[in-house]
Amino acid sequence: MATTSSSPATSDGTARPRAVTPGTVTAGLLVPLLIVAGVATSLHTQEIGYDWADRQIDACRHLPFPMTEYAAAWTGLGLGLAAVAVCVLLARRLRGRYGVRLGETWPGLLAGTTVWFSVLAVPLELIQLYAVYSAAAAGINLGDGC
Repeated sequence: MATTSSSPATSDGTARPRAVTPGTVTAGLLVPLLIVAGVATSLHTQEIGYDWADRQIDACRHLPFPMTEYAAAWTGLGLGLAAVAVCVLLARRLRGRYGVRLGETWPGLLAGTTVWFSVLAVPLELIQLYAVYSAAAAGINLGDGC
């Protein structure tokens, strides 16, 4: 029957490598930062769209759709998906190299719990991306003042 020891040393006398390294800490902190940056960038598309509409109304003519709104919408979605990818890669690294699960280290626990906010963030970013493309196709009604 195999016995397990609670000490960090393995049965052959060598110590198990530490799972909390600067790389795992960086990856663990990167997940919530990517999520927040993705949501902020995605929501910034609304601000760009409102500024574009205001400029058109002030100029009393149709202006070209701002390409920065496309870039912000795609960047927000990319950052949300990158947060999920970083968390998955961190989990694989912790499991493969150190033999611990994601929740057994504080960087892994931080990444694993905050990545669930991407369940809400990625659909929001997809809705913002759809809104950008529908606004670009619909244009804006300049009204009777022009």
